[in-house]
Amino acid sequence: MPFQQGSARTRQRTVLLVGIVVLLAALVLAVVLASVLTHGERGEVAPKMLKWKDRGTTKNLQEVILGRCYSYVMARYPELGHKDCLKIWESLKHAFIYKDPCNITSEDYQPLMELASHPIPCNKSLFWSKTNDLAHRYTKSNQNFLTLEDTLLGYMADRVSWCGDPSAPGINYESCPKRSECESNPSSVFWKMASKMFAEAACGVVQVMLNGSIEAGAFRSSSIFGSIEIFNLNPDKVSAVHIWVMHDIGGPQSESCSGHSIKRLTSILEERNFKITCEDNYR
Repeated sequence: MPFQQGSARTRQRTVLLVGIVVLLAALVLAVVLASVLTHGERGEVAPKMLKWKDRGTTKNLQEVILGRCYSYVMARYPELGHKDCLKIWESLKHAFIYKDPCNITSEDYQPLMELASHPIPCNKSLFWSKTNDLAHRYTKSNQNFLTLEDTLLGYMADRVSWCGDPSAPGINYESCPKRSECESNPSSVFWKMASKMFAEAACGVVQVMLNGSIEAGAFRSSSIFGSIEIFNLNPDKVSAVHIWVMHDIGGPQSESCSGHSIKRLTSILEERNFKITCEDNYR
């Protein structure tokens, strides 16, 4: 009898020990799996954060775009009050969300361009290159002229960035590609299309503000103005092009209206049958 009781106790201890070993093994396995999964997730996120060289999507992008849109069509230009800001935001979002940020096409933005476009009054279009601050200080104080950034499209997107990612949540808030990294990125494609549309809408006399303090020349063929806008001005609608060569206050006067790059610009415009005038430091 004592022998049987001892055997039963031994079996109980053995079962207990086996149970403890199995439980410990399960805990170790769970920890290992959690560690692997955590490192795997970090391994996926890190390349996204370091992948591109430009800033990521603007925080609260939807609120920023909607706020600017409503401000523009309700307060600044009530005649555009029929514009549907919610549809405009949705069309912008669908242009890039969950998409490869180096594979954006003009077709992606076409619905947005159509929804947000509006007429530009004749004699009011002001184009600029390397004179961003000066051009916009000028249009802010002088309502006679409009830059692309003073249109609905440009006003909503000015100094804002966005790009997508094929994986969830579909938007990359960490970084976006620069133009030097890939040509077909969301920002470059957007501004090229918006610039083309702005140039096509111009009529009457148009103004061009260039920076004569730049060593490389006031007119650059690689700029948005030099590569897109100039070739989308319509000679049948635009009667003349007025060029303003501006110099930085206290800065170098690298080029004037008689400079080489301005002569190149004039030649391109003349070939397209535009009348041209040029003025240094227009005030």
